[in-house]
Amino acid sequence: MKAYVPGHGVHAEVGDQIVVGGPTVGTPGRDGEVIALHHDDGTPPYDVRWSDTGRTSVFFPGPDAHVRHLHAERMSAARSNSTQSER
Repeated sequence: MKAYVPGHGVHAEVGDQIVVGGPTVGTPGRDGEVIALHHDDGTPPYDVRWSDTGRTSVFFPGPDAHVRHLHAERMSAARSNSTQSER
């Protein structure tokens, strides 16, 4: 198995959000939380709990899916808040 190389392919961590576009224009997509990884390097597939149904499935991302790295967003927000409080 090849090691994950940043910038190449899909990579997720537990707690990240998977967002999948709708199948046609005007049709809503869906999103879910990555609750488990099948590979230590964060490559697919993922166990995802879908927000619209609460069900969990094994998910292989297609071209209409992307990962929101929520841990990075939380860290960025925390840094921003600490910088503002220092002023």
